[in-house]
Amino acid sequence: MRTNRKAAGRTAAALLTACALALVAGCSGSGGKDSEDKADDGGGGTAAKTPRMKIAMVTHSGEGDTFWDIVQSGAKVAAAKDNVQFLYAANKEGKEQAQLIQSYIDQDVDGLVVSLAKPEAVKAVLAKAAAAGIPVVTINSGAEFSEPFGALGHIGQDEAIAGEAVGEELNKRGKKKALCVIHEQGNVSLEGRCAGVEKTFEGTVENLNVEGTNMPATTSSIEAKLQSGKDIDAVVTLGAPFAAASVKAKESAGSGAEINTFDLNEDVVKQLKAKEIGFAVDQQPYLQGYLAVDELWLHKNNGNVIGGGKPVLTGPALVTEKDVPALEKFTARGTR
Repeated sequence: MRTNRKAAGRTAAALLTACALALVAGCSGSGGKDSEDKADDGGGGTAAKTPRMKIAMVTHSGEGDTFWDIVQSGAKVAAAKDNVQFLYAANKEGKEQAQLIQSYIDQDVDGLVVSLAKPEAVKAVLAKAAAAGIPVVTINSGAEFSEPFGALGHIGQDEAIAGEAVGEELNKRGKKKALCVIHEQGNVSLEGRCAGVEKTFEGTVENLNVEGTNMPATTSSIEAKLQSGKDIDAVVTLGAPFAAASVKAKESAGSGAEINTFDLNEDVVKQLKAKEIGFAVDQQPYLQGYLAVDELWLHKNNGNVIGGGKPVLTGPALVTEKDVPALEKFTARGTR
């Protein structure tokens, strides 16, 4: 697993922060879907003896996006440890996401975790959260908007740096033309990834917008592009579920393009092992959910702010088939 040099220092800082949290909170280093039932899978032990808190997470997840299942796995383990009631809701549309945030403000939650894929759509409602005295931690998307919108901090990867790392890796692999598949139009993080790829890639990059919530249509769009663009020798998808769609599209189109992807899950690890995918970019979504809940708990009970208000990076790291043996057990239980 290779971490991009530009992000190495900040990624190390994020990991040190995680270790510090483990010492402060007495937490375990593992977790998973069955964490609340199996102590050996996700922390176990006794919940903190601090007053009960209610923390809500609202993201831009589309239906069937397994990335957010992993984020929730981390958040739920931290919540169980911290004596927190964890609530979750998502909508890929910015207006609806704002309405969900408002509903939790109306419920007088003790903290909010919000993704900023479409920042302008939620700006006003986050101001309402601030006015109500509800602290906010942003995750995953829109790091540059976190501080201006009044959040305590941001937890995730720098999307531009991650994209640049992909461009550099494509150069090393001798690629000449890349197709960057954007599965949600208007998502600033996805656009930032493709822009980063274009910045460092010595070949040409073409963006393809697809309907990410309609996988058959997505597969057909990628297939059509590969059929018409025989010179495309690399496909970069921006989410794990779309890697599988691209593998299928490649086979149907008779293309020789290498499939690479952002994000990691059990299927991607299997595809790496089978050499159907060249490499994946891991931003550690479990850590994003875990640290976000922990930050709100620490802020409430000890006045802490992780990273001094600056973004805490959880990636990127490039993962190849060489990393599969170390990752299989983690992805199988839904924590990587």
